[in-house]
Amino acid sequence: MRYEAQGVISVELAPLGPDAPLAPFTAGAHIDLHLPNGLIRSYSLLNHQGDASRYLIGVHLHPASRGGSGHVHAAMRPGDVITIAGPRNHFELAEDAQHCVFIAGGIGITPLLSMMRRLNELQRPWELHYAARTRAQAAFLDEVRELSAQGRGQVTIALDGEPGGTSLDLAQIASRAPAHAHLYCCGPVGMLEAFEAATAGLPPAHVHTEYFAPRHKPQTSGGFEVRCARSAKSVQVRAGQTILHALLDEGVQVPYACEEGICGTCEVPVLQGSPDHRDSVLTQQEKDAGKTMMVCCSGAKSEVLVLDI
Repeated sequence: MRYEAQGVISVELAPLGPDAPLAPFTAGAHIDLHLPNGLIRSYSLLNHQGDASRYLIGVHLHPASRGGSGHVHAAMRPGDVITIAGPRNHFELAEDAQHCVFIAGGIGITPLLSMMRRLNELQRPWELHYAARTRAQAAFLDEVRELSAQGRGQVTIALDGEPGGTSLDLAQIASRAPAHAHLYCCGPVGMLEAFEAATAGLPPAHVHTEYFAPRHKPQTSGGFEVRCARSAKSVQVRAGQTILHALLDEGVQVPYACEEGICGTCEVPVLQGSPDHRDSVLTQQEKDAGKTMMVCCSGAKSEVLVLDI
């Protein structure tokens, strides 16, 4: 464990031994920590994807922590053993992109670090626009500058909480990006929504976001039926319930982690019916297609949903 910035630590996780090797991952991936207090929290991997010896994550102590980041900061210590799941990647790097534009807000820098490492390895150009309140809160700043010096990266730092500081102009960044560029943004909800507005006219396949906090409240109005095709069960989702908890109450086991629609663990194929998407993982095209959904937070627009579970 290492202090990286005000309220931010990095945690290095290593396998217990040769009988428990770490699974490979790609830039932008995350893992789930199964914390001793019963919570499951997702954190991006920030080391190089070719480093099979460890997983490195950054954890920001959220002021309103509900027991996730607070536990990591206050209770986890070197030598502890923890269970993890993953890695999974819903924020993949387009390695064939001729140019990548990265926009980070605070701890949103973490998944972008692994992408910059990979692009340096591929000798591809990239640019980073990194926003933080103050220099003391800008985690991994020295590492960012080192990555820029090692490769073909250009870095802009915006510290809007310091005297004379400025904010990122997302509309200008998007408008100046080369036509062939892929743009990536990770940070607070407000920044991500502004980024999506600024890139609305760009090809959807070139615009990528990763949310660390939910955009929408879970759909809990209930009043519909979920039919489980593989387990041959029918479950009534009542008012006040999510699909996930209705399924769990009936003994239908579904993998889940965040319960906020931001990690993608509970993604389930939809065979029939119309989902009411409330997640922050699927693209708008994927939501419109209606072929998959996150059952921890999404509901139904139809009276019946048939799921491949």
